[in-house]
Amino acid sequence: MKKSETIEIIAEGQGNLFQPPDPDGFRAYVRSHKPKGLVNKIMTEQEAVSKFVQDGDYTVVDCNMFQRGPSSLVREVIRQRKKNLGIAGRFTYMDVAVLTAGGCLDRIDVGFIGVSMAPVTRALAAGTVKLAEWTNSGLTMRLQAGAMGLPYMPARFLGGTDCFKYSGAKLATDPFTGKPVTLLPALNPDVALIHVHQCDMYGNARIFGSNISPKEAAGASKKVIISTEEIIDTEDIRRHPGNTTIPYYLVDAVVEAPFGGYPGEVQGVYLSDTDHSGKLFMATNDKGSDLIDKYLQEYVWGVKSHQDFLEKIGLTRLMELRRQAEIKEGYRL
Repeated sequence: MKKSETIEIIAEGQGNLFQPPDPDGFRAYVRSHKPKGLVNKIMTEQEAVSKFVQDGDYTVVDCNMFQRGPSSLVREVIRQRKKNLGIAGRFTYMDVAVLTAGGCLDRIDVGFIGVSMAPVTRALAAGTVKLAEWTNSGLTMRLQAGAMGLPYMPARFLGGTDCFKYSGAKLATDPFTGKPVTLLPALNPDVALIHVHQCDMYGNARIFGSNISPKEAAGASKKVIISTEEIIDTEDIRRHPGNTTIPYYLVDAVVEAPFGGYPGEVQGVYLSDTDHSGKLFMATNDKGSDLIDKYLQEYVWGVKSHQDFLEKIGLTRLMELRRQAEIKEGYRL
């Protein structure tokens, strides 16, 4: 194929582009809204969600309710009955289903939702939610482009597939090789929800073990809420700067949330509560809405805070999950 000095669009996906790229607008927002100095950002989950998650926002969640997901923040979003949110559904498993059942979502960019689809299926049938298809890596690369201030990211996949057809991507001629390349539009969410192992009061956050793309999600988002297993002293951050996963200047709120990833696992801290996860799994796969409605009433709307939620689970059970993690990992953070 002959090389070209211009980019020629060969094909375009038919899917909705819920969050079109606006790199200059994003940069302008960051310059005018992000605190530059070392500001104490500690607040409750109620305060953080109320201040930084607004109706209509496009959100991104790092990891999921099985593995280091920001589960306490997700429950608070539902508890405050936020509406008309969009979400980048990457490796989300039950999170998207629970948020949909809670009446929070009206648009979903799908990477992988998992088998917990019943609330989403009902919302699609009712016309209250719209979907666009991508892939896990596709959404992650969109976030990477957003964090880099680029309008799009080129990729060597997706083109020629049904997933491309239902996405908002474009297939173009690469001006250097003359070959087709997929262009993934940058993604700059309004707010990112990320759970971490440790964080100081300014927002310097540490993640140990498995992750997806917390740095990209934080760097691409206008607002970033961090929930953390523990708040540590800034001097410890300074002694070991290489352990910092997310720097303070990307973060807007720090929420101290022990067991904030429950019922999922936080590596090195506690294991997943398989009994509770199983209950939630069954509720999000129920063809009717009874089980998920009962779950939300009991564990989300029926409690006032994350602390009340933990008291409902019980200290004995939580400490057992810590003990099991220490046995499994051979260490404890």
